[in-house]
Amino acid sequence: MSEAPKFKVTIDNITIEVPAGTTILNAARMIGGDVTPPAMCYYSKLKESGGKCRTCLVEVSKGSEKDPRPMPKLVASCRTTVMDGMEVKNITSDKVIDARKGIVEMLLINHPLDCPVCDQAGECDLQDLSYDHGTEGTRYEFARRTFEKEDIGPYIQLHMTRCILCYRCVNTAQELTNRREHGILERGDHSEISTLLGKALDNEFIGNVIDVCPVGALTDKTFRFKNRVWFTKPVDAHRDCPTCSGKTRLWMRGDEVYRVTARKDQWGEVEEWICNECRFEKKETKDWVIEGPSKVSRTSVISQGHYVNTEKAHVLIDKVIGKQPQLLMDIHAISDVNRPEIKLSEIEGPAHSDDFKGSV
Repeated sequence: MSEAPKFKVTIDNITIEVPAGTTILNAARMIGGDVTPPAMCYYSKLKESGGKCRTCLVEVSKGSEKDPRPMPKLVASCRTTVMDGMEVKNITSDKVIDARKGIVEMLLINHPLDCPVCDQAGECDLQDLSYDHGTEGTRYEFARRTFEKEDIGPYIQLHMTRCILCYRCVNTAQELTNRREHGILERGDHSEISTLLGKALDNEFIGNVIDVCPVGALTDKTFRFKNRVWFTKPVDAHRDCPTCSGKTRLWMRGDEVYRVTARKDQWGEVEEWICNECRFEKKETKDWVIEGPSKVSRTSVISQGHYVNTEKAHVLIDKVIGKQPQLLMDIHAISDVNRPEIKLSEIEGPAHSDDFKGSV
């Protein structure tokens, strides 16, 4: 059986060989680092994701070896497959940087400044995107669109005002439940995600729409306003669950489990879907087998106090003085100068060695 052909593609002057059919975005993810374009709607585990938010736009300066002409417009890297000899510019293109700023500004037109009260703060993709690629201010002077909060299930609340219409939750519900649970209503600036006639989402895997949401539009009612994620410690845990794999991430503070989520990879995508029972109903430590602390990116605020991939500083003091340092000591017990019975505050002027004569 012949192997699939491989194409060479150069992204920001870094060349990599990838299988035919690979998108530019996934090729950039193989390289990693700043070369990888941001993505707000693309999700590798969802079939119909991508092509909506336009944050992953890149410039193709060379189409291929056979046709070296550049593409006339910026293309969505999540929907464009590589060709042999293709050359792509991401952070090395002024066009891309300028376009990305405009896209971020558009996404923030109607997005409220809810960060101080939003449960997504600290793990929000839109926060990261606006910090890395946005501008300091906005030119928008008109009234923003607003929506009422909506309960779309016993465990999920929808804040449509925060939604950026990435369609991730719609695709997730459609693929996991094999039926259309909810979708987009209305058109244009009136578009909103909702269920028809206020129907509740009650599928046993519907809680995964919370994990795929890149902003705080879908929130967990069992965790709302209880804690900030940077005050909790994420640990990997598992249980024997008959419905799903049971592999989850517990967000704990002390011995208390504040919330349960699916485990995510370095791109913020769910590794394995989990059921509602694991997510919403198992909030006791005794329900889980804890494996250990989760690996968190050093750039995340959640990583405070438990960084990974760091080295402990070498202790050189023992090599310098020839012995281990005495870290805890009573200086009055070992010093012949600093006597506890002499009160420095009562000495007139700066203390001098004459003040300590006769004290030994």
